[in-house]
Amino acid sequence: MTTQEAPPPSTTSPPAWRRFRWVGIFLFLAAAGLIGFLLFNQRRTRPEAPAPVPVVAPSEGGTYTEALIGAFGRLNPLFDHLNGPDRDVDRLLYRGLIQFDAQGIPRPDLAEGWGVARDARTYNFALRHDAVWHDGTPITAEDVRFTIDLMRRDDLPVDPNMRELWKKVEVRVLDDYTLQFQLPEPFAPFLDYLTFGILPKHIWEPYQDDLLNAPPNQNPIGSGPFRFDHFLVEEGRIIGVALTAFNDFYEGRPFLDEFVFRYYPSAQAAFQAYQNGDVMGISEIQRSILEPALQDPTLNIYTARLPRLTLIFFNLQNLEAPFLQDARVRKALYLALNRKRMLRRVLQGQALLADSPIFPGTWAYDPTLPRVPYDPEQAQRLLEEAGFTFEDDPNVRSKEGEPLALTLLHPDTETHQALAQEIARDWRRVGVQVTLEAVPYEELLNDRLALRKYQAALVDLDLVRSPDPDPYPFWHEAEAGQGGQNYSMWKNRRASMLLELARVTPDLEKRARLYHSFQRIFAEEWPALPLFYAVYNYGVHEQVRGIRLGPLFDPSDRFRHVREWYVVARPQPVLTPTPAAP
Repeated sequence: MTTQEAPPPSTTSPPAWRRFRWVGIFLFLAAAGLIGFLLFNQRRTRPEAPAPVPVVAPSEGGTYTEALIGAFGRLNPLFDHLNGPDRDVDRLLYRGLIQFDAQGIPRPDLAEGWGVARDARTYNFALRHDAVWHDGTPITAEDVRFTIDLMRRDDLPVDPNMRELWKKVEVRVLDDYTLQFQLPEPFAPFLDYLTFGILPKHIWEPYQDDLLNAPPNQNPIGSGPFRFDHFLVEEGRIIGVALTAFNDFYEGRPFLDEFVFRYYPSAQAAFQAYQNGDVMGISEIQRSILEPALQDPTLNIYTARLPRLTLIFFNLQNLEAPFLQDARVRKALYLALNRKRMLRRVLQGQALLADSPIFPGTWAYDPTLPRVPYDPEQAQRLLEEAGFTFEDDPNVRSKEGEPLALTLLHPDTETHQALAQEIARDWRRVGVQVTLEAVPYEELLNDRLALRKYQAALVDLDLVRSPDPDPYPFWHEAEAGQGGQNYSMWKNRRASMLLELARVTPDLEKRARLYHSFQRIFAEEWPALPLFYAVYNYGVHEQVRGIRLGPLFDPSDRFRHVREWYVVARPQPVLTPTPAAP
């Protein structure tokens, strides 16, 4: 940036300035007097401004205590998929190479950046140089490779999907802070598999023969914003975990000095602990405590979408229900559902209406998708167009003597049974004969859906810990056979091509366009009926500030911005601007 000197003052003045110099001075004095008079009267008549409200700014200090519903297992990120409370604690203790924001966009974490080769098979990652373990040891690429080698082992209870992927990926350590991953083929959702908590090699290497019972499971050394301090023990049983702020955390020290978790056997016990003043937050406001929690004036409840979709699968290849192959019939069944009433009566408002197999709020979701309303009249017209009329029975439609009848499977839970009854009631009103069949969830999945022994099924798709949308497994035609997860047996070549391209395209903008086109095709054919997106409720005392929740891919994502939380505040002086003189 360069600065320019002001031009030198002129040595000559225009004649007009000389001629009216005295007149100008007189006018200036008169104007000054007038302004002074106006300001004097303005000060006398203007009402006093209210006292400025002090701005509250976060400051370091304080302890936050949260109730976890469940029991302690072990503090090891390789195994915490088995126990939600462990995963919550590990989220504060450990970090991965990358993290995902609320939109599902990957962001740097322990890795400060990465690059993808043109072949979409080679990924280079550069680690941060300022990241250290809680014992002060630098975090290096060897720690990452060591952790991946553990995840490949068949004798450890790691996530099976993680194990299978990492068995196929070649890991190269290029130097202390650079890694290279070589995939056997392009796979855009690969970044999903890089959020695992990394273990310190120098701590865990001596215990590889018995990792499940190793001492570091109860005295962890991590890299997160909080470090392990001690257990809360009562009658020889662990009832809580106390963490303290890690001063050398690479993103900056948290405002909170201490973060304490306490374990409770039920939501009711957790809520009672809150009312007793033993905790300041409850990890999940379950439906059983929602009403009293809403009535507590000190408890702020934060709501966020979870990656769980309730939908109705149709078996499009079931010969006993050939009418399900007609897209008009499927759309009619969708239009006939009064989902708002179900949301109100069965779910107590604790869900969002769904319209896509891709979750809203994410980069892949198409916000321009047409919404499907409750429209039983339009449903009746579509069924008429498809040839289903009231021939012999005034209550059941039929076509060429074949009744419009189907069996709806559903899990044998109270909530799913109530939803299934609402669905059956709505379909019967438009002339569909419905038989309900309740089965245990494992049987529904393994014996009925997997073997394609069903006509329609009410299920929940839980995509927890999967920020990448990748609808391929459920909707690509190659997954329609037994062993695949395309339970609807939907075979649409255009949709499958879009999913294929999206899987090998690392660029998010290009993938988003492909997924938008896929969702349009899905909304034309409705091989399944999306009903609801699940929501998560988190309760925290009003004294705790700085909490921000967006859509969650795991309940532990509520700690995404935990460094900004604070319970100690100091008033900030407010600078009141002085009004300029007229």
